[in-house]
Amino acid sequence: MKLKLSDVRDFLKRTDMLLLVLCLAASIMGIVVISSATSSWGSASYVSVQIFALVIGIVLYFLFTVIDIDIISDQWPLLLVVEVGLLLLLIPFGIAGDTGNKGWIRFFGIGIQPSEVVKVIYIVLSAKHMAYLKEYRSLSAPLSVLQIVLHFGFLFVLLLGVSDDLGSALVFFFIFLVMAFASGLKLYWFVFGAAAMAVVIPIAWNNVLTTNQKERILAPYIPDVVDPDGYGITWEQTHAKLALASGRLTGTGLYQGAQTQSEAIASKHADYIFAAIGEELGMIGCLVVVVLLTAIIVRCVVVGLRSNSTMGMLICFGVAAMITFQMFENIGMCLGLTPVIGLTLPFFSYGGSSLFSTFAAMGIVSGIHFRPKPAQFRSYNTGY
Repeated sequence: MKLKLSDVRDFLKRTDMLLLVLCLAASIMGIVVISSATSSWGSASYVSVQIFALVIGIVLYFLFTVIDIDIISDQWPLLLVVEVGLLLLLIPFGIAGDTGNKGWIRFFGIGIQPSEVVKVIYIVLSAKHMAYLKEYRSLSAPLSVLQIVLHFGFLFVLLLGVSDDLGSALVFFFIFLVMAFASGLKLYWFVFGAAAMAVVIPIAWNNVLTTNQKERILAPYIPDVVDPDGYGITWEQTHAKLALASGRLTGTGLYQGAQTQSEAIASKHADYIFAAIGEELGMIGCLVVVVLLTAIIVRCVVVGLRSNSTMGMLICFGVAAMITFQMFENIGMCLGLTPVIGLTLPFFSYGGSSLFSTFAAMGIVSGIHFRPKPAQFRSYNTGY
């Protein structure tokens, strides 16, 4: 079948090219800063991995733009098996990453973080489930709420149990909250959930969280108690704040930052890349990061509101929630405002799994923009 130029034009016109351009701009800026941050280690390998992940991400973006997410979500039993199976692989094959949690699988020198892929699958499955309950059942009925809570709760506990990855677990929690609220779940369930958490959190603090996790949570608020000499868990966060302060308005220049080019911040290319940006590109560079990520989040929300489909709307809101939580947590961590829980800054931080998984999520959003459903063919009517 011969591909016509008009077909290509039509495809590019219907694809969310604005979202793609924003994602590419953020990723390219990230690669430049990764090159600078890892120059003392030999940046070529880090840059090549990130570029390779970006290429895969672009392919996935267009692939998920073309494939109707309704068709994928109809295979929910298979998606559920993949979702759980990826996390279970961490039991025999998981190894510790830079943050100390057992959240990575390595083969042939390539590292994959299953939780990054599972985030995207969870968003699709939850959107499918909530949309179905809203359309054909009562979303706020106790049995319906029990189903969506069990799905989230099982993944949350499983992720903590197999990897100790509190950061990723909290991302799932925020995604769940946003999607549940956007789906129209009655507010009294959130009040009930808050009361339940008031009971559960002290129990989890004393019996579930490790000493390291507790120290990471408390470090920004009582550093003198958690790390009185400043050479332990607060070391990197302290130097991240120094890096941001020394960058001032325009920064010291790429490859010129004292903190970034030293070994004071071990995760300067990943968890603390915002600090590297602040030091070498200054406040202007930081503002560019915030503007790009905010624009991506807003675009996802806009596509969701225009989707004419409850499932499409919930997917877009779930993706926006994922980016929002990671942005605020990562930037807050570098500023000393939030705990150090090992979350990447989307598109900017080093990490192939994070990059291509996020591009896949953006491709799904682009696919929802690609094919808005006419009223007579909507599977899930928003009712708004």
